[in-house]
Amino acid sequence: MEAAQKEKILILSGALGDGHVQAAKALYEAAGLYHSDAEVEVIDFMKWTHPRLSALGSYCYLKWIKHFPSVYGYLFQKTRMDNPYSHFLKQLQLFNLEKMRKLLQKVQPSIVVHTFPSSAAAMSLLKSYGLTDLPSVTVITDHTDHSYWIHPHTDHYLVSSEDVRQLLILRNISERQITVSGIPIRESFSQSFDKQLLRAHYGIGGSQFVVLVMGGGLGMIDSELVEWLQNQELPPAMQFIVICGRNKKLQQGLSKKLSGRKERVTIAGYVDHIQELMALSDLVLTKPGGLTTSEALAMELPMLLFKPLPGQEQDNARYLVRREAALEANDFRQLQLQLMRLYHDRELLGKMKEKAKQCSVKQSARYALGKINELNNHYRHLEEEPFQASLANEFERLELCR
Repeated sequence: MEAAQKEKILILSGALGDGHVQAAKALYEAAGLYHSDAEVEVIDFMKWTHPRLSALGSYCYLKWIKHFPSVYGYLFQKTRMDNPYSHFLKQLQLFNLEKMRKLLQKVQPSIVVHTFPSSAAAMSLLKSYGLTDLPSVTVITDHTDHSYWIHPHTDHYLVSSEDVRQLLILRNISERQITVSGIPIRESFSQSFDKQLLRAHYGIGGSQFVVLVMGGGLGMIDSELVEWLQNQELPPAMQFIVICGRNKKLQQGLSKKLSGRKERVTIAGYVDHIQELMALSDLVLTKPGGLTTSEALAMELPMLLFKPLPGQEQDNARYLVRREAALEANDFRQLQLQLMRLYHDRELLGKMKEKAKQCSVKQSARYALGKINELNNHYRHLEEEPFQASLANEFERLELCR
């Protein structure tokens, strides 16, 4: 007898920044590792709806937040709550509805999961017009809330922390619709590593103070930091590993500028073993993206957050600083002071490490996927109940006719 076809979880993501994509990949990986009850398929929502414009849109978004951060921050705050401005932006998803409908017809999922706010908006509108009744689950990939994540026909939210859960409750979202799962990160960030063995493997001295510098998947490294690494007399036991992400131009430029500092500064592009570099480091200097900071929390790695951009980065930074897992530097002078403070004050560094451990959600992708499977089964049974009831009524009618 042919085996029944597995149900399908459709995960919709989008490449505006790297976090949305990485969260979707983490859920996909978890499905393979832990034998999900349903098949999982990940689709880039931007590429599906606007195949010719998605790359241009990502490029423009990056340039916008880099060169006009105050404008982005203003619009972020202006649309944080539901109001005419946020409503107008949500209505722009009307352009995606037909392609969204065709996507659902093609994939035939039993549940739709969003790590990208635009797909959540389009799905909510599709449901509001009665064009689908599929359950819709949103994974918020920052340590904050915003109206672009919140939609009336979203059935469930997976959030990073109790803080975000409380923010959603203040928006009159039922507690039953919110689960604190942590932001989904790859399983490898929940492993235990031997720090000294890793250092020996990478040729790093056991007593070195190692600073891992990350600019997120897009490699946004500040020029002042580069000049400082190039010219400053660094403390004798301080060593830097600079990750440029997919920015090959930046990697080549830094390798050339810092060629005289090879023994103190290591330059790398995109790496898939970042969990090992985190495990051997004492501190990560980074932009406060939701995924990167969640990975650091899982690795119990203290953070120094540099120049958070207005918007979700500032919200993420506020959360992490409030939780004492991170320090923040809004200009380069502050960065120097905070860096040297942590270099000399190992007690503070240890306290931040402990706070990071308290904030972390181990195996967050596995937990999130388990909740998605649970919701999928729940909604499937709700669909079956009316059918089962009508079947029971039919049997009762037949008995009465005998």
